[in-house]
Amino acid sequence: MSKVEEFVDVVVVGAGHAGCEAALACARLGMETVMFTVSIDSIALMPCNPNIGGSSKGHLVREVDALGGEMGKNIDKTFIQSKMLNRSKGPAVHSLRAQADKSDYSRSMRRVLERTEHLMIKQMEVAELIVEDKILTGVKTISGAVYHCKAAILCTGTYLKARCIYGDVSTNTGPNGLQAANHLTDSLLKNGITMYRFKTGTPARIAKKSIDFTKMEEQKGDEVIVPFSFTTDPDAIQKEQVSCWLTYTNEKTHEIIRENLDRSPLFSGMIEGTGPRYCPSIEDKVVRFSEKPRHQVFIEPEGIHTDEMYVGGMSSSLPEDVQIQMYRSVPGLEHAQIVRNAYAIEYDCIDARQLKLSLEFREISGLFSAGQFNGSSGYEEAAAQGLMAGINAARKIRGQEPFLLDRSEAYIGVLIDDLVTKENHEPYRMMTSRAEYRLLLRQDNADLRLTKKGYEIGLIDEDRYRKLLRKETEIEQEICRLEKTFVGTGRKVQEFLESSGSIGLKDSTSATLAELIRRPELSYELLAELDPERPALSKEVTDQVNILIKYDGYLKRQMRQVEQFRKLEKKRIPEELNYDDVPSLRIEARQKLKQFQPSSIGQASRIAGVSPADISVLLVYLEKERQRNKRE
Repeated sequence: MSKVEEFVDVVVVGAGHAGCEAALACARLGMETVMFTVSIDSIALMPCNPNIGGSSKGHLVREVDALGGEMGKNIDKTFIQSKMLNRSKGPAVHSLRAQADKSDYSRSMRRVLERTEHLMIKQMEVAELIVEDKILTGVKTISGAVYHCKAAILCTGTYLKARCIYGDVSTNTGPNGLQAANHLTDSLLKNGITMYRFKTGTPARIAKKSIDFTKMEEQKGDEVIVPFSFTTDPDAIQKEQVSCWLTYTNEKTHEIIRENLDRSPLFSGMIEGTGPRYCPSIEDKVVRFSEKPRHQVFIEPEGIHTDEMYVGGMSSSLPEDVQIQMYRSVPGLEHAQIVRNAYAIEYDCIDARQLKLSLEFREISGLFSAGQFNGSSGYEEAAAQGLMAGINAARKIRGQEPFLLDRSEAYIGVLIDDLVTKENHEPYRMMTSRAEYRLLLRQDNADLRLTKKGYEIGLIDEDRYRKLLRKETEIEQEICRLEKTFVGTGRKVQEFLESSGSIGLKDSTSATLAELIRRPELSYELLAELDPERPALSKEVTDQVNILIKYDGYLKRQMRQVEQFRKLEKKRIPEELNYDDVPSLRIEARQKLKQFQPSSIGQASRIAGVSPADISVLLVYLEKERQRNKRE
């Protein structure tokens, strides 16, 4: 066996989207970091959908960027189509989504990693954790090399004991036929970590030349492209975009699937893992939504330099011959040539309730984890967790308090809180409906919410921080001006309001520009002709001004809700609290509280099995203890 022995600050296991953000955060914070991957060619790999962002996921990317992460910058450099989703709805659910050139995305991220100081990339499988007295002290590779470290972050994605399946074909490989990581699970189990077996899947890739696009609906990108990163110059990324295409399954497709369900590993019992409910395979959709005559199918390019097309919406694990029949029953795919078969993939992951909010394991000091290994799904969820785990690993080494985001501060806070407090029996997917305060947590204001925090952490430079402060000042000053600027009731004003479909002002009254902006049919931009004193401001400033004025009442109401939420979050639960000493606490609640060891009353209230009555009992007990300690 190898006698190699190295000493570093942080070991990151895995180089997917979680691993990349974790390693970059640690290295940029001055930690000597080594990142292990089973294949350097799989760095920032996009083994499934060729896009970044989407509903709620776009919020996560913006938040990662606002804190100093890399995903937003990287997709801005490598996208081939961009679209802002849900424009017809309110700003709370606007979400950016970009098609990526998958190869360029991976190469670009690899270049960033390779050029980062304090970061080394190593192609090697980590096989074992070295834990002494419940403290992680290092890792051992399959070659026997030992890397002593002060912290380690597990970002193994879907590679742990991975198995790819379609029909009766089963191969012990990771995504895209890459090598699986078959050794680390045993070490995790040996160290008392509870493991789950989850499943995800991917559709076939089809040759572009075999597709008849005349039978499909063209899906173009936005005319004006909005960048993901707050540091990207919007003018620099306006470019010609590649189209995507929309078609639909039909009754023939569904009949082929139903006739072959007995050959599907998903229904035959061959697949043991639990799949994502919100991203089901096509056979699962046909069974669960049998009343639907058709399902959407998106044909998306995998990149500029390949003719492979991704068949979004038709993930499957059916046998190869059934896949051919199934895909060829879809309009435009009658002569489709499959380049890569669809498949399901099973992998080992953990029960994330074993983690603290910092993403450190409760029972093993110095061991952190992030991404699909934590039972989540999606590139964006992985990147967000990777960034947070990287920040907290570095802070632990420095002896600093962990950096935490709560549910009222960021989608990242919602994501991590859900993972560590809720029982997830399937891969967790971020959705806007999970965020109680989504009107405050918009994707457009992620920098205003989080960039100061990124600066305090050390991931945002001075120049970017100063720009943020200027932006805040410009927004505040412009809102103040609009609240004080009256428009009068002259003919020009009345004619403008009438032509805009708005109610005119009474002769005896006049309104401020802010009051007019609050009208549904008017906006900051529309009122330009009534505002000769209007200063020259950037679009990102004027967008914020418009939103903050127009939704002022709703925002204030949500802020009051946040104040109530934070009262419970501020009620800390002592680490040394023995729940057996709390009288009248139900047995189930006692067991769950012991298991999770919540840090606050707010977190305790979100644990399944802990009722409002239990929280009341706990509050009364804590207040009595506080009064007793005060007397003593």
